[in-house]
Amino acid sequence: MSYSLDLFGGARRQLEALGAQVDYQRYQWQAAYLALTANLVTASIKEASLRAQIEATERIAGDQRHQLDLLNQQFELGGVNQAAVLAQRTTLAQTLAALPPLRQALDVTRHQIAVLAGQPPSDGSLPEFRLSDFSLPKDLPVSLPSALVRQRPDILAADATLHAASAKVGVATALMYPQLNITGSYGTDALTPAGAFRAGNAIWSLGAGLLQPLFHGGQLLSQKRAAEAAYDQAAAQYRQTVLQAFQNVADSLRALDNDAHALNAQADAERAARASLDLSQQQYRLGAVSYLSLLDSQRQYQQAVVNLVQAQAARYADTAALFQAVGGGWWHDQSKQTQQADAAKASMEKNR
Repeated sequence: MSYSLDLFGGARRQLEALGAQVDYQRYQWQAAYLALTANLVTASIKEASLRAQIEATERIAGDQRHQLDLLNQQFELGGVNQAAVLAQRTTLAQTLAALPPLRQALDVTRHQIAVLAGQPPSDGSLPEFRLSDFSLPKDLPVSLPSALVRQRPDILAADATLHAASAKVGVATALMYPQLNITGSYGTDALTPAGAFRAGNAIWSLGAGLLQPLFHGGQLLSQKRAAEAAYDQAAAQYRQTVLQAFQNVADSLRALDNDAHALNAQADAERAARASLDLSQQQYRLGAVSYLSLLDSQRQYQQAVVNLVQAQAARYADTAALFQAVGGGWWHDQSKQTQQADAAKASMEKNR
């Protein structure tokens, strides 16, 4: 038997470094899962936005087609000139030309959602998302910076890397000190097999060895300095990760505040554009305004509807970004698993 006494903590720090590497891989997995779910949510919101834009564009095209039919009737009766009919046809064609790019973007987004969900792009079993399916949370996940450090997987992964680098400094330091080994042996010594079982033929030994590194040409000192430099690098990366996390949260909160003002403004613009279009259509039928005024009202309303849909989607997307910035809530699942494990352990001890 041989046993090495860990007098200066080299073996203990080595195990500590290995444990930190295990933690790093676990937090990396959590970060990948968080990124996957965030991408799924963002893609779903994008799909809903594209569907709303397509539906709004189709409604506007329907109104413009109806207006074109009226103009054709008026042209046949001599009420309008051919220029007005051609202008309306051009407007309708421009509106219809916006549909193929939107549908292409919708198909690409659907394919992306299928791949993120682990399905082939041709899978038709995935649900269709619309803006009416989404709702904003009542309470936003705002937390203190100290809590944020314990919640974000990338910060915890950087902390695990820093922990491992610190342990490796201790390992490099312990190698510079003496190592004490204790050895022992027990057995029998006999000339015949039968004599091996006699008590008087038993032999044993016990000894200790002290190993002191002397001539390594500065290798051990250089290894220690390299470990310390790696620790400084890990510490700088940890600070950078924490600062970036704070920046992500601040950016998301500011974006949500601006999204709320932008959404209200776009909603007011859409209502005003709708009212203006209705009034222009009534006045045009009565001959109070020119056809150019009606075309201008149609373009303003079309742009206002698209801007409103985009503002709604931006607010949903920025809300999802805030949840991702604060860590996504994965620690709730982890704490639940820990509580279940503790309850199972307590139940086992009670039944013993």
